[in-house]
Amino acid sequence: MSSIREIQAPVSVEMEAFAGHFREVLRSDVALLDTIMRYIVKRKGKQMRPLFVFLVAQINGGCTPKTNTAASLIELLHTATLVHDDVVDESPKRRGFFSIQALWKKKVAVLVGDYLLSKGLLAAVEDEAYDMLKITSRAVKELSEGELLQIEKSRKLDITEEVYFEIIRRKTASLIAA
Repeated sequence: MSSIREIQAPVSVEMEAFAGHFREVLRSDVALLDTIMRYIVKRKGKQMRPLFVFLVAQINGGCTPKTNTAASLIELLHTATLVHDDVVDESPKRRGFFSIQALWKKKVAVLVGDYLLSKGLLAAVEDEAYDMLKITSRAVKELSEGELLQIEKSRKLDITEEVYFEIIRRKTASLIAA
């Protein structure tokens, strides 16, 4: 089985540059927001979505400045959904650490999720990457519908295997496809 390092190897330079770029994108002059952004960066996951963006770019002729925009947009969107999910699920932890909503309350967490989403959208607008906006807007729509479908079905307790896979497709696969 391949390790994550082996998979990252073809784009390790891009991923390293992305890490610094991502920290910069999250920076804010609002002290509370900047504190929360640093907390998020320190607890980041494997960053599979940006990795996929860079790998696909390499396969299709190489990385460009817009590749960094796409990787940032996808990671910001993913992070926003995690923050929002923790509010919806009232989850006290994320990846073994306290969630944003557990530390700073739901109102702050919702606004942080909105901030992350807006930062991603602005990155695409500033790069005039309107095609990315169209693709990710569809993914956000799918994610939201998937979450609401899950809530609806969990309340009624009438979920079928087909509906379960539809929820997964919308909540997880749609973002990876984007």
